[in-house]
Amino acid sequence: MKRLLAAGLLLTIAISTVGCGKKASKVITNKDDLKSAKVGVQTGTTGDLTATDDYGDQCVERFKSGMEAVQSLKQGKIDAVIIDNEPAKIFVEQNSDLKILDDEYLVEDYAICLAKGNTELAEEINSAIAILKADGTFKAIEDYYITKAEGAAPYVKKDVERNNGKLIMATNAEFEPYEYREKDEIVGLDVDMAYAICDILGKELVIEDMSFDSIIAAVTTGKADVGVAGMTVTEDRLNSVDFTDSYYTGRQVIIVKK
Repeated sequence: MKRLLAAGLLLTIAISTVGCGKKASKVITNKDDLKSAKVGVQTGTTGDLTATDDYGDQCVERFKSGMEAVQSLKQGKIDAVIIDNEPAKIFVEQNSDLKILDDEYLVEDYAICLAKGNTELAEEINSAIAILKADGTFKAIEDYYITKAEGAAPYVKKDVERNNGKLIMATNAEFEPYEYREKDEIVGLDVDMAYAICDILGKELVIEDMSFDSIIAAVTTGKADVGVAGMTVTEDRLNSVDFTDSYYTGRQVIIVKK
């Protein structure tokens, strides 16, 4: 996702001729043009934290989802949207009046968050991630959701014994292709990876969909075992939760109107 850069991840930016005005008025051609911007972010994401650090709280406007930010851009209320490259590509495919700039915003690594001190679960998940990377399972999942390779297919859960309880996963199904709704089902790269991890660990996966800014609270209070939502490791988050090894590297890009 930085998701925070959400997940999911995401920022929106609006620039005025004087400071951080409310009306979009400046053409954005590269990252440097984002200075003195009115920045919109998906609440609780790494983008939220990064934009606040970069531009100040007075220049940050927060959105519930990337879709809301894109609609604000299309309406001319803001000048740009910063979001993970994969959701950005989907938004641009769906909106012919938008484009992605060549100048990326930043590069980030995604990992799974879990309660501080839960080293046993962290070690189990790290071992499973290593297996999935070594045996090609994660590459196959990536081929289906990211590279869309010919013949690729979503992960199929294995018929294994699940004697080791449940793994409750908090996520925010607003971050295609990592986690999103397809009819009544939550699917995506993160979801398939979680199912594959549970197949190795002999656990039943239970998915809880919630707002992105509620995920860490769910993990710290024990309502969820893990948070999986294109989540980037940050110093701020490390004050509240621990993280597994990184499983994917993403990048934040800038969407503007053509």
